[in-house]
Amino acid sequence: MSDTNFGRALCAMVTPFTEGGALDLEAAQKLADRLVTEGCDGLVLSGTTGESSTTTDAEKADLVRAVREAAGGRAAVLTGVGTADTRHTLDLARQARQAGADGLLAAPPYYSRPPQDAVEEHLRALADATDLPVMLYDIPGRTGTRIEPDTMLRLAEHPRIVAVKDCAYDLLGTQKVMAATDLAYYTGCDEYVLALYALGGAGYVSTVANVVPGAFRAIIDAFDAGDTALAARHQQHTIPLTELMMSAGLPGTVTAKALLADLGLPGGGPVRPPLRPADRQAVDGLRAAYEVLLS
Repeated sequence: MSDTNFGRALCAMVTPFTEGGALDLEAAQKLADRLVTEGCDGLVLSGTTGESSTTTDAEKADLVRAVREAAGGRAAVLTGVGTADTRHTLDLARQARQAGADGLLAAPPYYSRPPQDAVEEHLRALADATDLPVMLYDIPGRTGTRIEPDTMLRLAEHPRIVAVKDCAYDLLGTQKVMAATDLAYYTGCDEYVLALYALGGAGYVSTVANVVPGAFRAIIDAFDAGDTALAARHQQHTIPLTELMMSAGLPGTVTAKALLADLGLPGGGPVRPPLRPADRQAVDGLRAAYEVLLS
């Protein structure tokens, strides 16, 4: 496992907006401080959960600066730079470097569905664009394009490609790459936190951790302490909330912001169109699952 300095317990942080739809940097700093205080040692900005497809380049850079200030060196700050355009992606990477990011999150280009040699060239160009370490983001359900295991093996040879956020739902392919490389693997699927960690993964990048960061940190802490049975119980205890937040028909961004708002916690509030807020019935279900998790 590569020493990435990204930490083990990472949160895919929501991007707070004001009621008028503007970027809310004060709320972002409050959320970041809470997440770090409650167990996160890495914050991943401007990913899927961070609504990167509807924020501007300037907003992404401003968010990095604000969250880095709030984290105060207590957590790594990564930011997503994935776009459908290689030139745009390289520009975002350079802006992230100037804004103070500690690392880059890089999904393959979406929509155009390039072949694997083009995906590899795109990601190598990104890794060459700055001196920042890169976490590859394998999420074909969103991008339409997989980073195939053989492609991942070749990309692992690049000195700045050091980690993977794994949302491919291909445990066999994941193990193939883990066994043959030093890439630090982080699950991006909350239900797989313990499974991937037990196989030698580096940790997780969690959406549900926006709401309950301590619940997921408890899983890997128990495993590290040698109490695998306790780690399993912690993982199982998170499943009802994870299912409602991630697999009940609404995007995790929507459910995370809805529950944070209902709890009066930083980060809750509006999503940007075309996303729409959760209705009252969904919020009540989320709140009930949250209360059970904390009981």
